[in-house]
Amino acid sequence: MTERTVGEVMTREVVTLAPGTPAGQAARLLAARRVGAAPVLDEEDRVVGVVSRGDLAPGRRDRPGGTGTGRAREPSGAEGAAEGPTVRQVMAAPAVTVHPEQRVAVAARAMERRGVDRLPVVDEADRIIGIVTRRDLLRVFLRSDAEILADVRRTLRSVLGAAASARPDAAVREGLVVLGGPAARDRGRLLRALWRIDGVTGVLGEAGGARETNEAGGVRETGGAHRPGGAGEDPAGPRRTAAAAGGPPAEG
Repeated sequence: MTERTVGEVMTREVVTLAPGTPAGQAARLLAARRVGAAPVLDEEDRVVGVVSRGDLAPGRRDRPGGTGTGRAREPSGAEGAAEGPTVRQVMAAPAVTVHPEQRVAVAARAMERRGVDRLPVVDEADRIIGIVTRRDLLRVFLRSDAEILADVRRTLRSVLGAAASARPDAAVREGLVVLGGPAARDRGRLLRALWRIDGVTGVLGEAGGARETNEAGGVRETGGAHRPGGAGEDPAGPRRTAAAAGGPPAEG
């Protein structure tokens, strides 16, 4: 399958916390459920932050509070003193989130850039609907060459139409797509389509050369495999050129 989305791989059962939950209680809940972090929700199920087991460690509970907007009641009296600060005071906010229709590759880039292992998945109103983890994404990208090759063949037929029959069959080696035959008439579109295939690590063009697509959709010949770039949708930052980001060709 190509262009898998976050909604296809996310987990719908999510461990969540309220901002007013005592840190000690939250730490015990995460340990019991064997999760490393949990979204923090306000009274309308909107994500206002994320708290990890590291944030809740006793040695870090006395640091200043976060910036969440949750309105849950703060503990007071003996209970509050025994449990220490609340989740609101130690959570990371605002949270980095993704939407279910975004591509898996977008979520992977956001995780890498922000140094996190999971992202809350939210709807248009920022209400929680699931969570996606690094493990979920690895299951997508760790595909066999045979699976990737099947998608490559379908992509060749889709993009090139009748011209695909004139091209010798492509090959895939550890995620690297090796194209044979004459140059495609619409090379930029073909490269962009191939890079959308989950598990592709590079695209090697005809006669040992690669074709690299720039932000404007132009194509230039290079001497090696085409490598990914950071163009496309990204919840964690603006669009970047392929040269700057070192990622798949931009979608012109």
